Order: sequence, then structure tokens, then C-alpha cells
Amino acid sequence: MKRFIVTLICRLVFGILSLMSAADAHDSRPLYVEIAEIGSRVRVEWAAPPSVVSGNGPQISFSGCVLDSPMGGQGRSNGAQFFKCDGGLNGRKLEIRYRQYNPSLSTLVRVRFEGGQTSSAVLSPDVNQWGIPPREEFSSVARSYFEIGIDHILRGYDHILFLIGLIVIAGSPRRILITATGFTAAHSLTIFLVALNLLRVSVPAVETVIALSIVFLAAEIARPRRDTLTWRRPILVAGGFGLVHGAGFASALAEIGLPQTEKITALLFFNIGVEAGQICLIAVVLGLIWGLRKIFKGRLSLNSLQAGLTYAMGGIAAYWFLERLYSAVL
Repeated sequence: MKRFIVTLICRLVFGILSLMSAADAHDSRPLYVEIAEIGSRVRVEWAAPPSVVSGNGPQISFSGCVLDSPMGGQGRSNGAQFFKCDGGLNGRKLEIRYRQYNPSLSTLVRVRFEGGQTSSAVLSPDVNQWGIPPREEFSSVARSYFEIGIDHILRGYDHILFLIGLIVIAGSPRRILITATGFTAAHSLTIFLVALNLLRVSVPAVETVIALSIVFLAAEIARPRRDTLTWRRPILVAGGFGLVHGAGFASALAEIGLPQTEKITALLFFNIGVEAGQICLIAVVLGLIWGLRKIFKGRLSLNSLQAGLTYAMGGIAAYWFLERLYSAVL
């Protein structure tokens, strides 16, 4: 009996120690700070994990803002306050200090601006200041995504090769304009559908088909026949494959992300940027052809140049196709 009681007491002590250890295991939980912009006022609520001892709660402030009034009790584990910030949160810095010592906690910050936009950040334990990002405004979003669109088309070598193939097949400036319009209309449609999650696609499959579209154009250019549907109606080929290229543009845009409150603006100006880059590319190719004709004055065989370009384009695209097909299958 005595042995049984001793064993029971030991187990109880062990259980209490286990519970204490389990409580200590939550020490890695972060301090959570939620900030809401309400006109010229800012509401701040915070919640600290149990590892923050009594009297060592966080002290939160903003650069250029004045404490207005507390909303509720400032307990050991949570608190809420109002600040007066003329002009809102733009350009402000959040500062977090502890009353006694830094408990080495990460901080999860979530900001909700008045327009509905949200922003989040995770601050490491040694960071006690954080610059609040600016609100997403029309002008800044439009400029940024326009530049991203131009950069993407000029760095997208597969899209560039496809456009060069279309230019060669279209031939005259009028047909090039009509063909480019068909390509634009098609890829604009899928950019919006895929980016807004109205259409879901497999990115590896899309990338594989994009490479295949270049192989297809190279094969059409290399063939001696000029009476095929591709040569007679290049706008159909541009429109059909343009749908796939648009999905490729959208997948690249998904890696960058869209702003929460200006999605349509971002999509529109990304697309305009793509078109601006496309127009520049067409102008450069046509200018290059004109310049070569002027420099060599008939001594340059455009057929030989076209043949060399075609085989180089087809070879590169075939390599991309096999590489992407292998990746997609695996």
C-alpha cells in the first residue's frame, strides 16, 4: 500500500512537470499585432503568448502619431489602443518595445488600410521597428505593372520567337498588324481569365504547348508550300496559340502576385505593358529587315536569311519542347 502511494505521488509530480513543459513549449508563439486604419485614427490590438510575464507587456507606438485613448484593459496577454495619425498610416513606422526586457519573440503584424487593402509581415525577434508599406494607389500600381509587362515580354524568349515567326509568315505591314491584333485579343482574354481564377490551367502543360507553337511556325516557314491555312490566315494561328501564350503570361504574373484592391488595374496595365513591348519588338524586327536590305542592296538573300532563322528557331524550340515535356511528364 505504501509503495502504491509513493508510486502515485511520483506519477502526479511527473504529470505536473509534463504540463509545465507543455506550457513552456508555446514560448515560440509570436506576438500578434493587428492594426486598422480608420480615417485619421488607428486602432491597435495585440495578443502575447503566455511566455510574456506580467509587467513585461509590449509597448506599441507609431512615428508621428499620438496616443488617443485605450480601448480596453492592458493585461499581461492582450491590449488595445487608439492612436491619432494625421494623414493615416502612409510613411509611418511601427515600433514595439517591452517594458522590462525583450523576450525574444517573433512578431506577426497585420495591417488593414481604410480602403480594404491588407498587408502582413513577420518580424524576427531582434527587429523592433517596421516601416508600414504604402497603400496601393492607382498610379503606382499602373506604373509598376506596366513596367512588369514590358519586362516580361522582352525577357520571354519563347514569346519573342513566336512573334518573329508570325512576322515572317504575315509578311506585309498590314497583315502583320492584323495578325498581331489577333494574338493580342487572344492572350488578353486568357490573361484575365487565368489571373482572376476563372480558368485553371496546368503551367507545365502550357509551357510545353508554347514551345510546340514555335516548332509549328518554324515547320510552316520551312515548307515550300505557301497556300496552307497558316499562310492564308495567320490571324487564326495567332489567335489559337495566343490563348495558350496568354495563360503563360498569367502564370508568370501569378508568381509576382496581384494587389488586393487594384487587381483590375494591375491586370490591365500589365497587359498594356505586354502590348507595348510587343509593338517595340515588331518595330525592331521590321527595322532590322529594312536596314539589312539597305546595307546589302540586293546582295543579301532574304530566302537564305529566312531559312537560317527558321532552322535556328525550330531547333531551339524543339529543345524547349522536349525539355518541358519531360518536366511535365515527371
